[in-house]
Amino acid sequence: MAKAKELVIVESPSKAKTIEKYLGSDYRVTASMGHLRDLPKSELGVDIEHGFAPKYIAVKEKKELIDELKAASQKAPVVYLATDPDREGEAISWHLKELLNLPDEKAKRVTFNEITKKVVTDSIQHPRSIDQDLVDAQQARRILDRIVGYEISPLLWKKVKRGLSAGRVQSVATRMVVDREEEIRRFESREYWLLDAFLKRSPDEDSFRARFYGVDGKKRELNTEDEVKEICKTVSRHPFAVTSVKKTEKQRSPSPPFITSTLQQEASRRLNMTPRRTMAVAQQLYEGIEITGRGSIGLISYMRTDSLRLSDEAVAAARSFITDSYGAAYCPPKPRVYKTKAGAQDAHEAIRPTDVTLTPELVKKDLTQEQYRLYRIIWGRFTACQMANAVYDNISVEVESGGCQFRAGSSSLKFPGYTAVYEEAADDDQKQNESRLPELKEGQTLLLDKTVPEQQFTQPPARYTEATLIRAMEEKGIGRPSTYAPTISTITSHDYVIKEGKYLRPTPLGEVVTKLMTEHFSDIVDLKFTNHMEARLDEIESGKSGWQDVLTEFYEGFDAEMKAAEAAMDGQRIKVPDIVSDEICDVCGKPMLIKKGRFGNFLGCSGFPECTFTKPIVVEMPGSCPKCGSKILKRSSKKGYVFYACERGTDCGFITWDVPTKNVCPECGKTMFKRSGRGPLKSFCINEACPAFVPEEKRRYPKKETAASADSDAKTKKTAKSAAKKTTAKKTAAKKSTAKKTASKKPKEES
Repeated sequence: MAKAKELVIVESPSKAKTIEKYLGSDYRVTASMGHLRDLPKSELGVDIEHGFAPKYIAVKEKKELIDELKAASQKAPVVYLATDPDREGEAISWHLKELLNLPDEKAKRVTFNEITKKVVTDSIQHPRSIDQDLVDAQQARRILDRIVGYEISPLLWKKVKRGLSAGRVQSVATRMVVDREEEIRRFESREYWLLDAFLKRSPDEDSFRARFYGVDGKKRELNTEDEVKEICKTVSRHPFAVTSVKKTEKQRSPSPPFITSTLQQEASRRLNMTPRRTMAVAQQLYEGIEITGRGSIGLISYMRTDSLRLSDEAVAAARSFITDSYGAAYCPPKPRVYKTKAGAQDAHEAIRPTDVTLTPELVKKDLTQEQYRLYRIIWGRFTACQMANAVYDNISVEVESGGCQFRAGSSSLKFPGYTAVYEEAADDDQKQNESRLPELKEGQTLLLDKTVPEQQFTQPPARYTEATLIRAMEEKGIGRPSTYAPTISTITSHDYVIKEGKYLRPTPLGEVVTKLMTEHFSDIVDLKFTNHMEARLDEIESGKSGWQDVLTEFYEGFDAEMKAAEAAMDGQRIKVPDIVSDEICDVCGKPMLIKKGRFGNFLGCSGFPECTFTKPIVVEMPGSCPKCGSKILKRSSKKGYVFYACERGTDCGFITWDVPTKNVCPECGKTMFKRSGRGPLKSFCINEACPAFVPEEKRRYPKKETAASADSDAKTKKTAKSAAKKTTAKKTAAKKSTAKKTASKKPKEES
């Protein structure tokens, strides 16, 4: 009798495939496809009066899978619960153990920080029991969020509108965006001036720029045009002389390896990927990719972490690779060690490649574009973090004219160090421009080419981008690595926050809900309180606090706030202000309002119901119509599909699925287009008269069928199918006929 296989349960099929290859024929690896047991959707599912006892039920949609897992677990001598190595993964393993009725001696918990053969086989050899403290921490978070969501949300439905939701983390994130918007509105701009002097050593040389610093050695701000004119008048009457030249060598250290938040920020800045998409692609890289000559292999370590710790083995491999590939000068004398911030869970290593020798270029042909681009920055950041500093030659110069000081500086790369592999992308407000300086000496006289004054106004703080919001949430201790992406996705999908370009702006709905939450549930949307709750959940994980004690402490204050809010808002109904657009109604001339319908936003007349005029929101695209030169507008079909058309409509007739770009064709000068989709895509010319024209079938789009061609194809397929049936029938009849003739001949032959 064949030996029963030991069962390994992971979360996803792709991970199962990779792990089964490593473990061999003695193991069967299957996937739970995430949670199989959860709180019911139709009710609170928490018995608050009896110690917050949760009521877990099996997920109905996964009944067949649950039955299969039960049957497989009964046959297996050992069941390894190998879900993700975090709180949620631990909770899923516990739910599996309970759902499958596994005894303690049969259920073994294993975790894989990376999906490689060594780690997988080692982990299977060293299983442990389920960590109940981790489970309790996740259970407390789930119950806490369920109580907040299921008790406040109905109140929002009654007082604002149906379909709204509140959450312990999402409401705080929304408040951060709303607070930033209010800060921008309160901001009062102040005038100031910049003054640059363009100087040169001789009349036939190029000039360099020096910026006004101050007078008589003291820094001075220029606040009015008269002050600028006074400085310009002074320097025009006095020669410029170099008073100081300082040459220094500056070293820059590499950034630490990625953690979840910094990976999401960098992918947003550098790759224009949303946090949710970043995590989805990172999950693919973690679970396993089929690599030519290597089979299926996990390319990165676990991607939900807030620890900067790196294993000694990974660091040693990186240092060896750096020395072999770049030279000994690029490898520092000692390994770099990065300190994890206080409050981090430190359960896993930082995000890194599982094999540093698998460079992005080596695996590029086996990856999708998104996988390659994300793997490239993960590999680059990790490799760079163990490389030598970059060295720069810095020059700072001070010049003076009539007691007015101007300063200039430049920096040149002396030794690339880690920048040979990777350099972190900067936010827009961190970018600096410096011009190169000529060789200068103290006491040297310079010629004034011109002075260039520039009026400036102080700017309000910038709206959050997804990257900067994640950074702010991390700094303030709001949420955890696994919550950043779903939180931003939630607040945008509920229309509390919208994206304008790359910036996040609160909607009137988001502001109304935030105001209500701030007035009646100040604890829930208080940043310090949310941070405190994360710390309390960490205490449960470490075994310092009981999960029921933490929930009891929270609920006493929350219940009082809930009752007070219901009493204070009795009989109230809060109206969400309409968003007034710049458009005017074509019928009655009143302002148009931005409304939301089944197929997205549209413009409706503010005079409704007297005036029922509506029209789609027009988004003007870059470039111009290749047929008539008019503007190109972004449109949406009734089914929500986006297309692009000439503003003249049927008078011109131009329409395309391709996205207009700001680039023009070097051959014909007309607007170039690109395929719709994520990431940087190659632009092409769609002007049929142009030598650089790219036909539709070469743009990597399936050719759109017209109704006529679709009907024609359907008829062809039907005819072919009918012909095939007739051919099959003829062949069958022929076989039967042959069989009969053979049968009739046999007796005669035997006789």
